[in-house]
Parts: sequence; C-alpha cells; structure tokens
Amino acid sequence: MPDSARPGAEGGSPDALPRLILTRPRAQAQDWVQRMARLGVACDCVPLLDIAPLDPAPARQAWERLASQALLMFVSPNAVEHFFAARPPGMSWPAHTLAATVGPGSAQALLRQGVPPALLRQPPPDSPSLDSEHLWPVLSGEAWQGREVLMVRGDGGREWLADRLREAGAQVGAVSVYRRQAPRLAPAEQAVLDRALAQPQAHVWLFSSAEAIDHLPALAGTTADWSRSRAIATHERIAQRARRLGLGHVVLTRPDAAAVATALQGPWD
Repeated sequence: MPDSARPGAEGGSPDALPRLILTRPRAQAQDWVQRMARLGVACDCVPLLDIAPLDPAPARQAWERLASQALLMFVSPNAVEHFFAARPPGMSWPAHTLAATVGPGSAQALLRQGVPPALLRQPPPDSPSLDSEHLWPVLSGEAWQGREVLMVRGDGGREWLADRLREAGAQVGAVSVYRRQAPRLAPAEQAVLDRALAQPQAHVWLFSSAEAIDHLPALAGTTADWSRSRAIATHERIAQRARRLGLGHVVLTRPDAAAVATALQGPWD
C-alpha cells in the first residue's frame, strides 16, 4: 500500500497519525502490532491485564467429556489457548461438537487448533458489534433442549449467553481455564503510559476490555488527568467505562485492524 493510501496519512507521511497504544495482554499484543504495522500504524504497548493459567485438571476433565457436548463457547483467544493446552495426547475435536466465539482472534485460534470451519459459529462479518447479543441469533435456530453446552472462560464473566441457552433448554456448564489480574508494568511500558499522559494529543488508546480500564488509576495514579486523552473502544460497555474514567474523547469501532486504523484517522477535535 503506498503511503498516500495509508489510513490517516497526510502528505504521504504516516507520521501524521497519533501512536496507537495497545492494551491487550502481552501474549496477544505482538500479533496486533504486526497487523497495525501493515496498515501504516505505529503502536506502543501497555498491557492492562495479565493472564495467568489455572489448574488444568478441570479442562482435562472437560476434554474427556467433550464427545457429549453439543457446543463449546470460547470467550477469548486466551480461553482457546489454555483449553487446548490441556488437551490429552491424541484427542481430536469431535465431528458433531460446535465451537462458538464472538471475536475474529478467537475464531482464528480455534481454526489453528484444528476445529473444522463447518463447526465454527460466530457473529456475521457485518455485525455492528461482535458480542454475545449478535452471536445468539446465529445459535438460536438450533434445537437446544436437553443438549449440553460448556462455556470456556476466565474466572467469571457475563452470563447473558448462558442464560439464553438455558432458556432454550440447554444444560449449561462452565470451565475456567485462566484468571485475569492487574498487570505489573515493565519500565518501558510504564514509560509509554507516562508519555501518553504527558502528550495526550500524540496518542490514542485502544481499549478492548472494560475490566482492563479499571487498572489504569492504580497504574497512572488516581490524580492523573484523562480529560485530554483519546481512545478507541471496541464495545459500548467499554466506551462507557472509559468515559467514567474521564477520557475526553472516545469513539467506537469493531475489533479488527482495518476498522481501528480507520477510526484512528479521527476527526479527534
């Protein structure tokens, strides 16, 4: 792509764009750095969540019962990673078990793990938002009465989709394969945070987790002034959390690289 066609480039210079601050866990950040670099977007990383594994025994037990499950719902790429890390040697994905998720990153992780594309369920590509509410119409046409469903997640989370499945007659269980916790920033990461607060017009935050935003006051200090800071949020709930923190300008976009690159262009004034 020539510089003149890069998102937000002015006068052929991608330097006109503010720097994007990625806030995903470290394990997911580099993939996003590479995606954004291909679009001419320079990124820094301030991981606002740490992901830690839980005891793998419940996940191994879930694998032993996998053939009885009609559907496994994976809430994130971390859920995919930690669940498949517990897979017993030689075990493959059952030919009749569906796998569902809401985000493209999780979908790609499932395909890499060998889940057949025909068994994958996710919101349509043109959905206005990638969340449980837009996944449910894809699943609601199935007959769920008496069928077993397993939610693969972190320690806790929304019950909205599980409740819809229960209302449809499914027997819904859950297995937690990781926990989310507050991060401890490396010196370079803390320096990015400090620069972003000192030079808010030169940076735009990318928020993909409302819980992650809650860690910013402890990391930046409760007296930090967020009123001139700008952010891109991938869901309205996340945008609301950013506004409560005090960010002065928050825009919504889908959680894919091209949409984020377009949103980064602004206008921000």
